[in-house]
Amino acid sequence: QVQLVESGGGLVQAGGSLRLSCAASGRSFSSYGMGWFRQAPGKEREVVAAISWSGSSTSYAGSVKGRFTISRDNAKNKVYLQMNSLKPDDTAVYYCAGSRVAYNSLGIRDYDYWGQGSQVTVSS
Repeated sequence: QVQLVESGGGLVQAGGSLRLSCAASGRSFSSYGMGWFRQAPGKEREVVAAISWSGSSTSYAGSVKGRFTISRDNAKNKVYLQMNSLKPDDTAVYYCAGSRVAYNSLGIRDYDYWGQGSQVTVSS
């Protein structure tokens, strides 16, 4: 079992940056693939980025590639999402998720554990 808690969300102007953190509990964290997802009002939850258990492989949604960076620190049981050049369309609740599939899956159905979410609002 893994419990996930996100932090670092907030309000930022377009063009600005934010860094989200996800703290995980549980001994098996380093064996899980991890991902970030987001859900805007009235829209379905969508994948943003994913990272393999070791951190050596990452994947990104096309809409954030080149602007967002996912990383992890297995010694600290944490996953991060660095978000640069933010746009109003990036406004959403951002969720950290863990997958017993160890690779960097972009498939939402591969994820077994979810955090409560962190609001990110980008003003124009």
